Amino acid sequence: MIDIHSHILPGIDDGAKTIQDSVDMANQAVSEGIHTIMATPHHMNGSYQNQKSDILPLVDLLNERFKFEGINLKVLPGQECRIYGEILEDYKKGFVFPLNQVSQYIFIEFPSGSVPRYAERLLYDIQVEGLTPVIVHPERNAELIERPDKLYKLVKNGAVTQLTASSLVGYFGKNIQKFSQQLIEANLTHFIASDAHNIHNRTFKMEEAMDNIKKKYGIDMVYYFTENAEMLVDGKTIYKEIPELIKKKKFLGLF
Repeated sequence: MIDIHSHILPGIDDGAKTIQDSVDMANQAVSEGIHTIMATPHHMNGSYQNQKSDILPLVDLLNERFKFEGINLKVLPGQECRIYGEILEDYKKGFVFPLNQVSQYIFIEFPSGSVPRYAERLLYDIQVEGLTPVIVHPERNAELIERPDKLYKLVKNGAVTQLTASSLVGYFGKNIQKFSQQLIEANLTHFIASDAHNIHNRTFKMEEAMDNIKKKYGIDMVYYFTENAEMLVDGKTIYKEIPELIKKKKFLGLF
């Protein structure tokens, strides 16, 4: 299994603090069947700035350490960019880079409570540049929970999304769990990833999430998510189903 979203790099954001923390996370990841992990530290979120030149040496360091420790986990470079107006300029300067460098996919994180007014235009401009924006954990965004039609429009216009495994298994509460399920059922998400920060309160939950998906939606849905992760890593075009609107009445009945 491939995990395309994690905070396993040490001392660079609010994820692993030390290399030992990274090793502990790696061992936990392997125990869940993960063999490849994308290191995606926060960038431009108001607390952390991690440019390409900050990230690549730490990825090499971890790969060497895991090899020394006999841990069968490959680390690939990535970045979790909070949406900001100059993101394309920084991409052209080499500060911002696509996942695994060879792909066309770039993580975009919205503020937890809102979707900026310029988001639709910026996501369009990102696609004009030849990149595919991956909206991370939309199920935890307050405005998208209230207005799922906004996410539908962004996906219809070419963006893709990544759900967090912990959301699917109820770690963030029943409302977010239900919304996550609705996003799957409406073809509004394309990846499942851990967004793991540590081995204590922000763990992987990937094995549990995939088990839940298999029970609720069948093995084909598990293949859909696992194969999309593989294709992202290889820089290939992922599978997409036609997105659907989440019924407002059905949705509001949750609260």
